[in-house]
Amino acid sequence: MKTFYFTATGNSLYVAKKIGGEVCSIPQMLKEGTPEFEDEAIGFVFPCYAFGVPRIVTDFIQQAQFRAEYFFAVMTYGNMAASGLRHLEEVGREAGIQFDYTNEILMVDNFLPLFNIEDQLNKESAKMIEAKLDQIIGDVAGRQKRQTRKGLVSDVFSKPVHDITAQIHYDAGDKRFIVQNSCNGCKVCEAVCPKSNIKVGRAPEYLHQCEGCYACIHHCPQNAIHLKYERSQARFINRNVTLKEIIDANNQYHTGGEM
Repeated sequence: MKTFYFTATGNSLYVAKKIGGEVCSIPQMLKEGTPEFEDEAIGFVFPCYAFGVPRIVTDFIQQAQFRAEYFFAVMTYGNMAASGLRHLEEVGREAGIQFDYTNEILMVDNFLPLFNIEDQLNKESAKMIEAKLDQIIGDVAGRQKRQTRKGLVSDVFSKPVHDITAQIHYDAGDKRFIVQNSCNGCKVCEAVCPKSNIKVGRAPEYLHQCEGCYACIHHCPQNAIHLKYERSQARFINRNVTLKEIIDANNQYHTGGEM
């Protein structure tokens, strides 16, 4: 089994590791340019972006070829997933993938324009997360077949919201980022960026190809990177994932580099 994942602050990586199999970073697979993947089961784990699939995950599914007897997907989300998994099914159909199993899991939301991280952390229930994750792990291990459905209203509402919100979000991208003088040029932001969008001299320089994942903001050791109109100056990293794991997953300059 192969489990492909995309992560910024560790939620989706944690879920992918728990599900198991050969766990593969989507940014690294795109970097390597591997065109074909085959296994008995293939899965995708990723965060919900504006009721849909992150652009980097869509790019990966569209650019590679996959062969498996069983396809599954798990979407992590922090507030409302709506019909984000229906978006994934559309992306899959265009790539010749029929998903046998889709599910979603509520975790901490790191989307700073809308949510206060302190409030999100106060709402977190590790027991609820683990219970839902155990269910998903059992379903995938048993090769269960089911698709998550939210109803017609959600389906109709989700797609235009995703299309419009995602376009606005990507267009604005890193133009809304502020780097404060507390930056010490440590290059952590550069290493955790999944799109090679940051180069650090004295301070980060953004190249305007931002995925909008906010990995650079949440992982900055100095809390020196901020977002205009952010709701919180607190930051979030999944407690079960290390910074090195995020760097190994997303670093587009040298895999597994020391920081």
